[in-house]
Amino acid sequence: MKDSEILGQIKDLVAEERLLRERLAAGELTRREEHERIRFLEAELDRCWDLLRQRRALRDAGEDPDLALPRPVSEDFEE
Repeated sequence: MKDSEILGQIKDLVAEERLLRERLAAGELTRREEHERIRFLEAELDRCWDLLRQRRALRDAGEDPDLALPRPVSEDFEE
C-alpha cells in the first residue's frame, strides 16, 4: 500500500466517523451502534497512521517503504 492509498483510507475513515456522528444526532442510530462502529474506525485509523509512520521511517533510513507491514488489530476491535 502506497502513502497516497493510506492517506485516502484515512480520509474515508474520518468521513465515515463524521457521518456516524451526524446520524446519531439525527436519531438514525443508537449511541451503542455509533460507539461500536467508532471503536472499529478508531482502531483502523490507528493502524493506518502507524503504517504511514513506518513507511516514512523506512524511507528516511534509506530503506524500502514497502517493507512496512500493517500491525494486526487487537481482538477487542475486530468485527
